[in-house]
Amino acid sequence: MLSRRDFGKLTGGVLLSQAAFAKKLDSTVGGVRLGVQTYSYRDLPMASIIDSVIQAMTSTGLAECELFAQQVEPPNIATNFWVGIDPKLLGGGADGGPVSEQLRAKAKQEAVMKARDELRKWRLEVPLDHFKNVRKKFDDAGIDVHVYNLSFNSSFTDEEIDRIFEHAKALGVNIISASTTLSAAKRIVPFAEKHKIFLALHGHANLSDPDEFATPDSFRAGLEMSKYFRINLDIRHFSSANFAAVAYIRGNHANITNLHLKDRLKNGGPNVEWGQGDTPIKAVLQLLKANKYQIPAYIEYEYAGKLTCIEEVKKCFDYAKKALA
Repeated sequence: MLSRRDFGKLTGGVLLSQAAFAKKLDSTVGGVRLGVQTYSYRDLPMASIIDSVIQAMTSTGLAECELFAQQVEPPNIATNFWVGIDPKLLGGGADGGPVSEQLRAKAKQEAVMKARDELRKWRLEVPLDHFKNVRKKFDDAGIDVHVYNLSFNSSFTDEEIDRIFEHAKALGVNIISASTTLSAAKRIVPFAEKHKIFLALHGHANLSDPDEFATPDSFRAGLEMSKYFRINLDIRHFSSANFAAVAYIRGNHANITNLHLKDRLKNGGPNVEWGQGDTPIKAVLQLLKANKYQIPAYIEYEYAGKLTCIEEVKKCFDYAKKALA
């Protein structure tokens, strides 16, 4: 985590108060709302992640975000799947000899199940004030939490799904973005309609699995499930699957809640630094600007950068601003 002095360098030597940020933050450029998916700051210390994310965003001048759920939920439960594994299984057996791969796999699976049960218990029991307090921190810094990002899968119980929609309400958002599947999305329909909160379907570039959101047809099938279903279009994955992001946005802008800005090579190629891949980032941003589409475009830093995550996000922000000039 950067020191206050380092943050001072990033802000031109001026460390503003949260009240000052609340008055000055505005990351709209050329009429286009730029923000960040807070997953981009995954390398910051988890012990103080919300405060660190807010400090990183304010130092960069980013005024809105899609909030990554693992930064709101307990990191020791949500991300550490090795909790509870007998240390002997990691280093050797009781006699000092090797442990079979089958035994290791069994131990890991048991730990994953334990962590999953603990996470579900936390979600069901955590006071909603936890989420209200998170939202207040962002509000006090002048940052809008526009979307809550939590991905549903077959392991979720109905009670858990319902409670997560309550979490979103407490955060003050009416959009949950989710990397999910068509089969899992069907189960979300009654909850989205009950709570009147939109589910934004996030796709990937996996064209081999018909249950994945990856193609225009799969997104169309998702939209047909509910009037509360929308699309969180990741232009990197969409382009890497060899679909035309600009044309798709032009034809479907009314159903898109927000974009993820990243770069990647076509044909399922790797992530690359912005400007080095096949994703039409500049053309997409110019489309939003020219047509005055009110679709937030969020930076998601995911390539292998050489700088800190804060500095890499700032580079991406600068790239977007130049693309909109």
